[in-house]
Amino acid sequence: MQPGSVTTPFGRRPMTLALVRRQTAVADIKPAKTADKWKILRDASAAMELLGIQSNSLAVLDALLSFYPSNELRQDGQLIVFPSNVQLALRAHGMAGATLRRHIAILVEAGLIVRRDSANGKRYARKDGDGQIESAFGFDLSPLLARSEELAMLAQQVMANRAAFRKAKETLTICRRDVRKLITAAMEEGADGDWLAIEDMYVSLVQRIPRTPTAADIAPVLVEMQMLQQEILNLLEMQLNSEFHSINAAHIEQHIQNSKSESSNELERGSEKEPGAKPREIHDRNKSFPLNLVLKACPTIVDYGPPGGIRNWRDFMSASVVAKSMLGVSPSAYQAACEAMGQENAATTVACILERASFINSPGGYLRDLTRRTQRGEFSLGPMVMALLNTRGHEGLKAG
Repeated sequence: MQPGSVTTPFGRRPMTLALVRRQTAVADIKPAKTADKWKILRDASAAMELLGIQSNSLAVLDALLSFYPSNELRQDGQLIVFPSNVQLALRAHGMAGATLRRHIAILVEAGLIVRRDSANGKRYARKDGDGQIESAFGFDLSPLLARSEELAMLAQQVMANRAAFRKAKETLTICRRDVRKLITAAMEEGADGDWLAIEDMYVSLVQRIPRTPTAADIAPVLVEMQMLQQEILNLLEMQLNSEFHSINAAHIEQHIQNSKSESSNELERGSEKEPGAKPREIHDRNKSFPLNLVLKACPTIVDYGPPGGIRNWRDFMSASVVAKSMLGVSPSAYQAACEAMGQENAATTVACILERASFINSPGGYLRDLTRRTQRGEFSLGPMVMALLNTRGHEGLKAG
């Protein structure tokens, strides 16, 4: 530390170790370093909140810089300005004396300027015989030059944070709109699901957004809103897939009936309602489809069976256990399906889901939904199997 690189404040203002560190850092400015003073002011303005200063502090800093004759701060130049408080207040838009002193102290505390006090606390310059300033007492602007790169980085950080905040707000606004309209459409069109509970979740999330939100307020709400949106899409996708299967199956069943084949008659008899059955309940709970028909509809399941191939229902059900694990279906979901549909039909349902795995976001959730619909008598496995046969072009296949 060089003598003269650190000066103590005049009067009652205390000296602190932080002030010593700041003044020492000023002495380490790289030789011949230069920086545009107005760019530094703009950077400090952008990073105002990070620096802990206010708009009035910037007005005082602007006034101080105006007393420096050049637009460029130079390491080898005289960086001390020495205006009186009256002059400084005038250039700071007529700022009151007490306010001026308070913001000078804020700038010093923020490490943007350093006081260079004379013996009597006055601000002035002493010139040599050639009229050049040989010593001055007032406000040292060297910290601005020393921290020019740091201030530029802080300004860039603030701008990046603002851009990210704007993007997050925009994304949340779009997500809110999508969720609100999807819920409304599902309610109006009678889609399956507890849409009142989902709407309550949506309202609860919206109520967590303050009138003037910050980035910290937006981030968690956005994550939860996107999760809610995905859950809604999963529910609607399962229903749309089911409707798609039903529509395709209707065409296939009509074709089978017209063909009057033996297999068609067998399926038709199996689809008749049994005494005491629910309105849309079919034979699935009591009778499975022929294994060869299921394997033609769901050939992918063979990859999960024993090396010799699937020869019977025991091999088929073993393969479905392996496939359900690959699909991420939980043991409890598979057990519930077996209890509701029967073991052979539950295994067939898993095979069907495996065939369309690329179109289903949550195979486990889809299986649970089909299980609940089976329990209510609203799901028939036949249309699903026949739709897959139709997709593969197996028209007119015999079931037996």
